[in-house]
Amino acid sequence: MSTQGLDPLACGLFLVAAFLLAGSAQALWLASHASRRWSWPLDGGRMFRGRRLLGDNKTARGIVVMVPATGLAFLLLALAGSGTPGLWPLTPAQYLGLGILAGAGCMLGELPNSFVKRQLRIPPGSPAAGAVARPFFFVVDRLDSTLGVLAALMLSVPVPPATIAYVLLEGVALHGVLSVVTFRLGGKARPA
Repeated sequence: MSTQGLDPLACGLFLVAAFLLAGSAQALWLASHASRRWSWPLDGGRMFRGRRLLGDNKTARGIVVMVPATGLAFLLLALAGSGTPGLWPLTPAQYLGLGILAGAGCMLGELPNSFVKRQLRIPPGSPAAGAVARPFFFVVDRLDSTLGVLAALMLSVPVPPATIAYVLLEGVALHGVLSVVTFRLGGKARPA
């Protein structure tokens, strides 16, 4: 499959809308009391060089809803926009699978950043200190999950370069908005 016939804007809007839906479900889930029972750390407390691999903030509660919610968002948007020109020519089941893959990419995309920050002794949930590190990690914190989504998608379907640019720009803004919403609902200790 090539990018020929794909509308970069339509693909970008589809992805942003899907992650707005999934991210909203995630924000509500993280704010719920029920999500607390999934608060076990993904790294299981394991250490590397005397420091935690990921820290206490990377827990199963983030994955439990985001991955299936993204799959369902892809499916619902595909069904709602059935026949929309410029989108990937996939079946509804393929959109569901692509959404699950994209949701997993979103969650996995955050892990390398968390690992590096733990190795640099930046506490989980805290901003980096320093004139260079603070703005650097501010940007990386907003890009990591979006880059994970794009990497996962590019493993399965062609993604037009303009869609990548659009999703990077909109993904950063969407990440910031959903982070603040999750914080205000009580699902995070601070907006990231």
